[in-house]
Amino acid sequence: QVQLVESGGGLVQAGGFLRLSCVASGRTFSTYTMGWFRQAPGKEREFVTAVRGSGEIRYYAGSVKGRFTVSRDNAKSTVDLQMNSLKPEDTAVYYCAAKKNSYSGYDRPGLYEYWGQGTQVTVSS
Repeated sequence: QVQLVESGGGLVQAGGFLRLSCVASGRTFSTYTMGWFRQAPGKEREFVTAVRGSGEIRYYAGSVKGRFTVSRDNAKSTVDLQMNSLKPEDTAVYYCAAKKNSYSGYDRPGLYEYWGQGTQVTVSS
């Protein structure tokens, strides 16, 4: 069982930045691919980014590539999401999620086994 707790959301103006953090319980953190997803009101949950267990392989949605950076610290069981150049369309609840390492499915929310409670990010224009 893995428990995930996100923090760091808030209100920011367009062009600003935020850093989200997710801390995981358990002793096998490095065996999990960690993903960030987001869900805006009235929309489906969408993939933002993911990082495999070693931290060396990262994936990004096209809408955030070049603006967002994901990183993890396996010693601390944390995964962070640095969000720069934020846009109003980035407004959503952001979720941290975990799935066992594999070579596919990193962008499919249905394959993630564990989820955090979510943290709200609001970008004003």
